[in-house]
Amino acid sequence: MTALTLIHAVADLVVVWSDVGKYRGEGRAVERETLVGYLDSQRKHVLGILDGLGEEQLRQVVLPSGWSPRDLVHHLTWSEALWFRGAMTADRQVIDTLVVGEFGWKVPEEFSGADVLARYRRTIEQSNMVIGATAIDAVPAWWPTKMFGSGSWRLGSLREVLMHVIVDTATHAGQLDAVRELIDGRQWLVNDD
Repeated sequence: MTALTLIHAVADLVVVWSDVGKYRGEGRAVERETLVGYLDSQRKHVLGILDGLGEEQLRQVVLPSGWSPRDLVHHLTWSEALWFRGAMTADRQVIDTLVVGEFGWKVPEEFSGADVLARYRRTIEQSNMVIGATAIDAVPAWWPTKMFGSGSWRLGSLREVLMHVIVDTATHAGQLDAVRELIDGRQWLVNDD
């Protein structure tokens, strides 16, 4: 599934939700489960396209923008922590460490590629615990004004945070597809039609 296909699928879901009206009780659980399913699919894509790369390849920069697969996964780890543990639960430990960085693109040199991938997997587990314990309509407990300002753009609920992280993860998964193909020719999804 491409990022564009995913965006269209999520947009279609939103239209259906707005047509149906407000979900109650069991419907909200189904809504959350559906969104987590889309997010998990993109998380698996990220991990799958990097499967089999060694340390040197995970640190390899192939695009002019200067990031490596290791850098991008570190950023995705940062993003998951920011939105789920930071924004949704106002976890002070997460907030204090995230606000300092440059959107998670600066990986400490001592972190190996394997370390970064393991941290991403742990962060996914932590994010899923927050998602499972939070109402789909819950308003974020904290907003990263130092990063995004206090203007009109704001994610207003766990639902919107999930949709934002789905799109972000899908976009970066697509970027990793291109990088992996440049590194060793491997493609994630090949349409032979």
